Amino acid sequence: MHKAGTNDDISFGNTIALMLQQITFPSGTVNYYFDSKVELLWELFATRQVVLITDRNIASLFPALFRGRNTIVLQGGESCKDYSTIVSICNRLIEFEATRSTLLIGIGGGVITDITGFVASVYMRGVSFGFVPTSLLCMVDAAIGGKNGINLGLHKNMMGTISQPEFILYDMRFLKTLPDTEWSNGFAEIIKYGCIFDATMFEELRNSTLAVYKTDSIALKSIIDRCVQWKNTTVQTDEHEKGIRKLLNFGHTAGHAIETLYKIPHGSAVGIGMLIACDISTTVNGLNANTSWQLLLTLTQYNLPTQIPINVPSIMSILRSDKKRNKNTIDYIVLTAPGNATIKPLPFNVIENALNTYESNN
Repeated sequence: MHKAGTNDDISFGNTIALMLQQITFPSGTVNYYFDSKVELLWELFATRQVVLITDRNIASLFPALFRGRNTIVLQGGESCKDYSTIVSICNRLIEFEATRSTLLIGIGGGVITDITGFVASVYMRGVSFGFVPTSLLCMVDAAIGGKNGINLGLHKNMMGTISQPEFILYDMRFLKTLPDTEWSNGFAEIIKYGCIFDATMFEELRNSTLAVYKTDSIALKSIIDRCVQWKNTTVQTDEHEKGIRKLLNFGHTAGHAIETLYKIPHGSAVGIGMLIACDISTTVNGLNANTSWQLLLTLTQYNLPTQIPINVPSIMSILRSDKKRNKNTIDYIVLTAPGNATIKPLPFNVIENALNTYESNN
């Protein structure tokens, strides 16, 4: 949940072109507006019908952004990511007389961007949409790449589409309202990028702290930009996750199950999932055991938990229905070294052994 912030006045004029970066994917081009303001959108889309989708927290903290505009306000949280929410939003769009030319804009964290993208992909067989990510996790990961998913019971993101937004706008003022737990959540995904792609970033994170990035806006914007570049480069190569894009699931396979079962924040679950993946990596991929220790210390520096009680049979039950399953194996992301990840189809007993090891150490 965000904390109270401020709305800054801004004029745009000819600055739009300076803020715009375009990234082209096989399915289309995404306009990125970095270090911008939400108000830019009112100028860009003055002639289009726009419907905003947000949550109660953002709507209450930034009321001026939504005043006088067609807005759908959701309760927020993972419980919103289900089929009933999608139907409810589509009914509201009908009330707003939304057409195929309507633009949906999701202003919020990963739940809001997931829902907005999913609705836009199915309403009238597809309408345009864009994102204003308001959390660090959403800025570096959830809003990027075109995945739009909802949950099916205990199975996270089991239903979804891959459809790119028309734009993503980064308004850094939202980060000023984030509580510490959400900062930590975001850094779990940043640490992930260091683990799988960027050994230099991993080393920088090890030698820094959460407090440094919260107070140094240049360092923060730089690391956000690097994460955006890593994800975009990966998705450009493999938009539909047939190969290299799977690397982005590092820590997420067990992490998603842990998040669902124990209702802990996504970043916290991914951090624990990365530790479990490192343990597997030492067994099947020759990873130096010291890397697991380095990761544990790094997670601790960013106030992420490294130990929680788990029930291995419950986690395995979810993993056996994971969408990455291939009959008797599951595609798992393992490391050979920081910055170097590979995809391995693993038998379920290998994963279960790692979970039992983690459980016995807690």
